[in-house]
Amino acid sequence: MSQTTRTPVSSGKRMLSDQVHAHLRDAIMRGAHAPGDALKPQDLAKEQGVSLAVVREALVRLVGEGLADRLPNRGFAVPAFSDRRWQEIAEARRTIEPIVLRMSIERGDVDWEARVRAAHHRLARTPPYAPGEGEYYSDAWAEAHRVFHRTLLEGCGNPVLLETFDRMWTASELARRLSAHRTPGRDAIGEHRRLEEAALARDADTAAEVLARHLTLTAAGLTGRGQGESAAGAGREVRSAADQG
Repeated sequence: MSQTTRTPVSSGKRMLSDQVHAHLRDAIMRGAHAPGDALKPQDLAKEQGVSLAVVREALVRLVGEGLADRLPNRGFAVPAFSDRRWQEIAEARRTIEPIVLRMSIERGDVDWEARVRAAHHRLARTPPYAPGEGEYYSDAWAEAHRVFHRTLLEGCGNPVLLETFDRMWTASELARRLSAHRTPGRDAIGEHRRLEEAALARDADTAAEVLARHLTLTAAGLTGRGQGESAAGAGREVRSAADQG
């Protein structure tokens, strides 16, 4: 009997935590909380009308996703502009994703090709900005962007590698949005088109190099490094990885 009475309470708390987590995640992604801003559990609990325990659970989840920092004796905060943080994420993606893309191009079938074409078409036709969603890319565009990148890799047929991509994508999404805000003139449309063309042409070398450059430019937007220098470095890293593989 006691076990039955505890279950609804636990389920209700989890539901509240999910709601608070979604709200905070959306607010951080939209820039409502700027990089470095404190995320005070007491204030958030009052704002959302929930307990401190619910807010802390949601914040811990955000920390695990790379969307918040847990500061010793100082609570939680939105990640600040930190070259090391974003460069480490970019390095991980730049090391792994071009290799997975090569596998995808080698193994992908006709159905994979059709999904890549459809995902790129949706991305190209989705407006990047929407009224009322702030100065960052819209949620619809962000999702179309994620689906396109993931579809490119799905031809590899390895769920463990795709799970790794999912984790890295979540951790890098905030950095990507911040980078886009600081480099508004970037030709993202052209970069995605070249990725699609190289993948469907089964040109693994070009596709891997284009992807590495694409990922490097995102990190460069946060560090202020020259795009030419970053792209050249990306090309060298891809070729080195290919030689080692």
